[in-house]
Amino acid sequence: MALVLNEEQAMLKESVKDFLNMKSPISALRELRDTNNPDGFDRSVWAEMAELGLTGLNISEEFGGLDFGYIGLGQALEEAGRTLAASPLVSTVLLSTTAINLCGSDPQKAMLLPELAEGNLIMSFAHEEKTHHNPTHVATTATLDGDFYTINGSKTFVLDGHVADKFVVVARVSGAVNDKEGIQLFLVDSNREGIKVNRTMMMDNRNAAKVNFSNTSIPKENKMNLSCFEDLEKIYAIGAIGLAAEMLGSAQECFEKTIAYLKERQQFGVAIGSFQALQHRAAKMFIDIELSKSVVIKALKAIDTNENNLTEIASLAKAKLGQTLKLVSNEGIQMHGGVGMTDDVEIGFFIKRARVAQQTLGDYNYHLDRYAKLRGY
Repeated sequence: MALVLNEEQAMLKESVKDFLNMKSPISALRELRDTNNPDGFDRSVWAEMAELGLTGLNISEEFGGLDFGYIGLGQALEEAGRTLAASPLVSTVLLSTTAINLCGSDPQKAMLLPELAEGNLIMSFAHEEKTHHNPTHVATTATLDGDFYTINGSKTFVLDGHVADKFVVVARVSGAVNDKEGIQLFLVDSNREGIKVNRTMMMDNRNAAKVNFSNTSIPKENKMNLSCFEDLEKIYAIGAIGLAAEMLGSAQECFEKTIAYLKERQQFGVAIGSFQALQHRAAKMFIDIELSKSVVIKALKAIDTNENNLTEIASLAKAKLGQTLKLVSNEGIQMHGGVGMTDDVEIGFFIKRARVAQQTLGDYNYHLDRYAKLRGY
């Protein structure tokens, strides 16, 4: 398997890079934060991202998408990681669209995928119920009564939940709270009665929400086709790999900003980058980033080729990128010295995003342990 991009993928990556540098640089995230933007992202930029085709990268041409696969989406996420672009790319495109592709019925796909490809829908994947990622812990229930399901329960850490038009809700139709069996997916309009959404601001200034469902009634046709727990694990695996791609972009940008500072900052009449101790630390970061590039591209290719060991590869990618981004963001702050702790310097935005991205869909420890178990260690 060649761990390189083809010409079309490279061109996509370059066009996304140019677009985000112009339309959504880090200064745009700062402005969203300082103005307390009610949406948490720029809707006009999101519309332009849709025009560029980013909302349809993982949607087939049959439904109006570009069918670029997850390698293509991974390049967009990587560039978004470089500029820390705030958008529903993860919540809507990476997670929700993936869920519909894998588990949506034919009528659901025909209704939703064209709208998602056009950028007309914002969707959120409502799954977490605890402070740490736990796929089997599903206490939210969906009870069938005639032609309707009634949903009761609470979800936390719902990305872009307060601006979502629809939710993909993970709920239990049978079994105990931590059983693998009895879990299903449901499409729920955000304006249904019995839904209460509370926006929560994360430390990286991104959107999340707590969503409570109290006797929320939905038509039984809104149940998706989750045939087994392995289908849900595949959604999480694809999400973890997409996040790893974004984290790779953040690690590269953080590293480049740090190297630029080492060349610029002087002590004792020379650039601090000439100090051997800092060179050794920079070399360590460089090596880890180069290894991470191979891990991410292999993982993205594994999605598009439908590898049998996708969950294993996903945990490897998420664990490695969690480790790499933590190292690079920590070193970035330390090598910038005292000024790195100030809000005026952009390096601080990366360590904040690193902490949230590390926790999303399972942190380093979760995925390292999972990888070890899957490998039989």
